[in-house]
Amino acid sequence: MNPRDEGMGWIGVDLDGTLANYDEFRGDDHVGEPIEPMVERVKQWLAEGRDVRIFTARKPHPVIRKFCRDNFGKILPITNFKDQHMQANYDDRAVGIRRNEGIPFSEENEKQLFEEE
Repeated sequence: MNPRDEGMGWIGVDLDGTLANYDEFRGDDHVGEPIEPMVERVKQWLAEGRDVRIFTARKPHPVIRKFCRDNFGKILPITNFKDQHMQANYDDRAVGIRRNEGIPFSEENEKQLFEEE
């Protein structure tokens, strides 16, 4: 049984720009203010017993653990690897692609990402 197929895989949530405000890199020891709509979504998933992980390019720094404790009441797993059990990836830089088709769900989202450069 694959947990992902059963709807029980883990949910990856990006830190910078998704869970925390981000305007520029300010060093490993800085995390921006929480983005409340996403923080609330994560809290709901946790209340439902979902496996939620911080999915970030950053290394697991104590400031990320503090952000988790302050906003979720516990430290979430922190990773930069995905596996076959990842059910979803919430990231401000991601473009959702239709499985096995190679077509974006939203061309508008894709355009917006490249216009921000």
